Amino acid sequence: MNTAIERARAIITGYRGPKIRIMEVCGTHTHEIFRLGIRSLLPKNVELISGPGCPVCVTPVSYIDEAIFLAEERHATICTFGDLVRVPGTEKTLADARSRGARIQVVYTPLDAVTYAEEHPREEVVFLSVGFETTTPSACLALKRAEAQDIANFSLLTANKTMPAAYEAMASHTDAYLYPGHVCAITGTSLPESLTKQGISGAVAGFTASELLTALAVILEKSRSGEPFFVNAYPRVVRPAGNPAARALVETYMEPCDATWRGLGTLKASGLKIRPAFAPRDARVRFSLPSMSGRENPACHCGAILQGLERPVDCPLYGRACTPDHPIGACMVSREGACSAYYLYYLYGGLGRNFA
Repeated sequence: MNTAIERARAIITGYRGPKIRIMEVCGTHTHEIFRLGIRSLLPKNVELISGPGCPVCVTPVSYIDEAIFLAEERHATICTFGDLVRVPGTEKTLADARSRGARIQVVYTPLDAVTYAEEHPREEVVFLSVGFETTTPSACLALKRAEAQDIANFSLLTANKTMPAAYEAMASHTDAYLYPGHVCAITGTSLPESLTKQGISGAVAGFTASELLTALAVILEKSRSGEPFFVNAYPRVVRPAGNPAARALVETYMEPCDATWRGLGTLKASGLKIRPAFAPRDARVRFSLPSMSGRENPACHCGAILQGLERPVDCPLYGRACTPDHPIGACMVSREGACSAYYLYYLYGGLGRNFA
């Protein structure tokens, strides 16, 4: 073990300060912290809580209903990442729609959906564009290619979101953020730096054991001062300016809009929609989609879990009615979901259902 890891580990295990709640905004962080056994190092006065950092999890039920409507009523071909196929809508999933004859194609990138549209010119092809700042540029790249190649039968159903409003909305639920490294690689560090003026603290973390331990140790060390702070603990990837080219691509094709987050409600200017200049590529415009409100299963606690107010094991459905094989909530479906992480490492990590 190298000196940096040893020092970070000693800071974490030796922490004797006030109780502190650290929110892992990123679902990948949640999984890696479990997988690497980092939770076992934490003293009882250090609590890691999950936040709204899983794009599939925060996507509202109404979005799934829209996608099913497009597939069944407008007879569009839906191209999507695999996780969304099993996320429950108000009455059914996209998998259910596919079993009844709807065209649902799982793709690995948005560009795969463009290729499919090119190869199937008689089908209307809609890509389900879900994600944060990290993946939105790839959806815009797909739009750019469809425009350049004049592929007229390709459009997006957007549920893209940006993190600033969520950080502000969750500030009272946590003492410090473990900021997602891949988001900050696009956006840069100006936002978390500016949030310190609002009393919001945190550190950007990478995804290796060394990077995660370092970021957690930094948070515990800095928190002793009682002053808001920000530290970039992922400097090999995250630069102050982020990725200007990726941001410029998004700004060309999309503009801010209010967006509904599962658990958080509607957050002002936290979403992205296609600019009017590219309206034919907007599935809501192209197919005159009616307004849909959606209805969640009232027994599912995904909303509270995404706010860090509850742990997955606090949900009465977790591990009983709701499992990866039969998910009731999006947090159990997605590979980045907190419920998925808890369940996986209960089965394979021997940690038990009730985490201390």
